Amino acid sequence: MAESPGCCSVWARCFHCLYSCHWKQCPRDGRQTDKCECLWFGLLFLTFLLSLGWLYIVLILLNDLHNFNEFLFQHWGHWMDWSPAFLLVISLLVTYASLLLLLALLLRLYGQPLCLHTIHKVLLLLIIILVAAGLVGLEVQWQEEWHSLRLSLQATAPFLHIGAAAGITLLAWPVADTFYHIHQRGPKILLLLLYLGATLSIYLVPLFISSACIMEPKDLPHKPKLIGHRGAPMLAPENTLMSLRKTAECGAVVFETDVMVSSDGIPFLMHDERLTRTTDVASVFPDRVNSHSSNFSWAELKRLNAGAWFLQVRTAFCKGQPRTGALWAEFIH
Repeated sequence: MAESPGCCSVWARCFHCLYSCHWKQCPRDGRQTDKCECLWFGLLFLTFLLSLGWLYIVLILLNDLHNFNEFLFQHWGHWMDWSPAFLLVISLLVTYASLLLLLALLLRLYGQPLCLHTIHKVLLLLIIILVAAGLVGLEVQWQEEWHSLRLSLQATAPFLHIGAAAGITLLAWPVADTFYHIHQRGPKILLLLLYLGATLSIYLVPLFISSACIMEPKDLPHKPKLIGHRGAPMLAPENTLMSLRKTAECGAVVFETDVMVSSDGIPFLMHDERLTRTTDVASVFPDRVNSHSSNFSWAELKRLNAGAWFLQVRTAFCKGQPRTGALWAEFIH
């Protein structure tokens, strides 16, 4: 599939330079990729799948990422929403692995050997280590989230299967080209078996998919019951009367909240041991920022603003919705 028998085409030279970082020379057509580079290509493909899978996990668990935010808040003492940073880093990893895999496939279509640069090899290993560390952390600290992932597949499995079928079909061309250029019988048979096995597995997956998207209406399960955890913290400041009212409007059947007792014996709703995340205690009582929530009297607690932080987080959302923002501000002051 090379365009000239003697040297690289312009596009092949460009792809080779990006993949191998060899800017001054381009190998002649007809050279074969050695076994070591074949292993690195397999590792590249594995890295792409791992990073793509980790992106899916983060997107599904994005609503529960507050658990990670609270974990860091308890150990670090500073509240921050890490979801934008997570999405940015993981998107960059997936983009990098995807582009590198695309370059490798294009080089094979041009009949060029693969020669992955050491920098790319190190970065691929770092991506694998990062994803592995994330999976281990999820298993150790938040094992219950695997149940959420299994439930998510009931909604996304049909669409993931369509994407996998399209991907394995597009791979047919580079696989056929590689099969044609391999002269040894053993690697040829191995490549053919791997591709046919992957294709057969993907096309048999629908037999095991149980999804509401493809069920008959009579077979659909009952709608799950809603539980309000600290009220409805995505709609109103958590553990406030407004949040509990929003929970009732959503039709929740269970209200879950956290109760503490003030120093003078008055119960109040509060989850954190300190007031720094959800109140303005730093400006009202700057010398008691790190005090336990129950060390404040009810009169002192009534002086704190328990909703301004939520308005700051929702600033972008409130733009264009002044009525909603005004209602929030009126309610929480």
